[in-house]
This record gives sequence, structure tokens and C-alpha cells, in this order.
Amino acid sequence: MASTPAPPQAPPKPTWDPRSPQLPFPWLRPTIRIRLTLLYGGMFLIAGILLLSIIYLLAAQAISTGNQPPFKIVNATGVIKVASTDCSGLTAESGLTQFNSAVSACIDHQRQAALDDLLSRSLLALLGLAVIAFAFGYAMAGRVLSPLGRITRTARAVAGSDLSRRIELDGPDDELKELADTFDDMLERLQRAFTAQQRFVGNASHELRTPLAINRTLLEVHLSDPGAPVELQQLGKTLLATNERSEQLVEGLLLLARSDNQIVERKPVDLAEVAEQAIDQVHGEAAAKGVVIRGEQKPAVVQGNGVLLERIALNLVQNAVRYNVSEGGWVEVTTEVQHGQAVLVVSNTGPVVPAYEIDNLFEPFRRLRTERTGSDKGVGLGLSIVRSVARAHGGHIAAQPREGGGLVMRVTFPV
Repeated sequence: MASTPAPPQAPPKPTWDPRSPQLPFPWLRPTIRIRLTLLYGGMFLIAGILLLSIIYLLAAQAISTGNQPPFKIVNATGVIKVASTDCSGLTAESGLTQFNSAVSACIDHQRQAALDDLLSRSLLALLGLAVIAFAFGYAMAGRVLSPLGRITRTARAVAGSDLSRRIELDGPDDELKELADTFDDMLERLQRAFTAQQRFVGNASHELRTPLAINRTLLEVHLSDPGAPVELQQLGKTLLATNERSEQLVEGLLLLARSDNQIVERKPVDLAEVAEQAIDQVHGEAAAKGVVIRGEQKPAVVQGNGVLLERIALNLVQNAVRYNVSEGGWVEVTTEVQHGQAVLVVSNTGPVVPAYEIDNLFEPFRRLRTERTGSDKGVGLGLSIVRSVARAHGGHIAAQPREGGGLVMRVTFPV
């Protein structure tokens, strides 16, 4: 039996980018390393030349032949008489031996004085050149590394919300330009991905809402028929409740998907008004459960989307009312500005919550000690939506177990 021939192997993947032109001498590429080497090497060379020139001029001035000698011969007789104002040993009459010794000492003194003067002036010149070199090096380093600041500002703007920003760095083809081009390519892919996600959310919103709305309409029409059997009426109510739960789940998922992105259009929103509106919407449910809502709402204005911020307050207050004690329960809602941040705090009585369960409460479809989807208190997305919307506004939510039962939810936003 003939063996099956092996499939042809694909050619090896090239390790070079065919789109980038190849330089005849790659080491001549103006990289940051070469540019910094040339810059600081040139600065060192220039500073050395200047320092040597200054020392040479100072030494030439110190040994200038035009200077007057330190002594003056007054009388050239057998006894030499010398007058000097700089050398004290030559001011009196002396013999030849004493005269030579005094001259040597005077010359040594003058040489030491010239060296001391040269040293002091050289140190001053070195200090001046060091200051100039540091200032020039700081300016040149800032000029060479200025593209990093541009990359950082663009990355900060993109992290804020704007995926349409690009660096578009021009200049030599060095490491920084390569980094900027790579970052631009990544932003292009991210923008396409987020655009596709938003398009999917829009399409899913229409495709999922329409059949649920049709089902709800049909069920309501059948329930409005007074001649329908009791069993059919009960089945219709059960199906209507299930359909309503599905609608809430779809709305929550869509809101969670939309709120994962940063808020582009921001307007001043007062958290006090948002909290008051949430309290008004939950007041009936709280009264039915015997839960008292209290608290003071002080003005706390933030920049954001009013609808999404209202959703934060509504979800927190609803959870605080629904997960409460059966008798004597209360919910406290406060808003204020603390340390330059707008703060929304929702506290409530309720069952004891272990500290290790806090993080799980913010996960989708997670509840405390219950199954994932078997509760009639919600669809399990309330706190997930709150955390997502808070992050989209640059805020943060923290939960803390309350002594005696219940939770303290604290949401902070930058003012």
C-alpha cells in the first residue's frame, strides 16, 4: 500500500516587515541611543575644549613676560642692595649666597601665588561651565524626549474617553516614532472593536426588545378577555411576569454594555436631585415593606450623564429596600461634598453580610447566599451596573458591612 505523500509545508514566516524600507547601513538609523550619544558626547567635547582654552588663557596671563619682576637692583657694588615690595627677604643688604636664597624663595612664592590664582579661577570657570552644561543638557533632553510627553497626553485622553485621538508623531524614524506608530495602530484596532460593540448593542437592543414587547402585548390582550378560563388567566399572569423579568434582564445587560465605556458628553448633575428622584420612585415599594427612607441630601454637582447617575442611585436604593429586614428597617441616603469629591452614601439595615462576600456582590448575576437567577428581587445586575457606571464617570464605589446587619454603599465622583 502506497504511503500518503506529506502535505507541502508553508514557507517560513519572514522576520522582517516588507513594508518598511531597508536602510543600506542599519547602524546609520537616527535612533534615540545614537542621538543621545552624539548629543552628550558633543557636549562633553565642547565643554572640555572651553575649559582647556580658559585654563590656557589663565596660565598665559600668569606667566606673561610683560609683568614686572618681584625685585629691583638698587646698587651693583660689592654689596648688592635690592629693593622689593613683594619679597621681604630682599629689602636689606646681603651677600651673594643670601641673595640667591632670597631670590629663589621669592620666585617660589610668586609661582605658588600664580598656581593658587590659576586654581581658583579654573574652579570658577568649571562651575560656570557645569551650570551651562546642565542647563543645555536639560533643554536638549527635553527636546529629544518631548515625543514621550505627546504620547502620554494622547494616552491620557484615550483613557479618558476619546478613542479617536492619534499621536501622529513626525520626525526621525527612531524608537519613539516606532512606539507612537504602534500605539496609533493599537488605537485604530480598539476603535474598530468598540465601534463594532456599539453597533452590536444597538442591533441587539432592537432585536431583543421587539419580540419581548410583542409577547407582552399578546399576553395583556389575552388577560383582558373577561371570558378566559381561570387556568388560562393564571398561566397568562405567570408568562407576563416571566416576560417582564426577561425585559428587565435585557435592559440591564444593554445598560451594562453601554456604561462600560467612558462618558463622552458630560453635563453638570446634582447628586442631591438624582437621589431625591430615586427615593421618589422607590417610596411606594419601601412603604409596602415597612422600610423608612431617611437622610439629608446636600448639593453635590458632578459632570456626567444624568440618566446613568440616576440609575446608580435607583439601583442602590432599590437594593437597600429589597434586601432589608422585615420589621423596623430603614434606609439612609445622603449626598455631600467631601475633600473635593462628590459622595453618595446609601446605608440600610438588613441581613449580616460577611466581609469576604463583598466583592462577589458586584459580579453579574451574583447574590448573597442565593442561586444565580432564582430570586424575585431582581435580575442580579444592579450592583454590576452601579460599578460600571461609576467607573465610566471616573468614580469609585465601595461597600462595607454595617455592624448589626446591612451594608454601607459609598460612591465617590470627582467634582
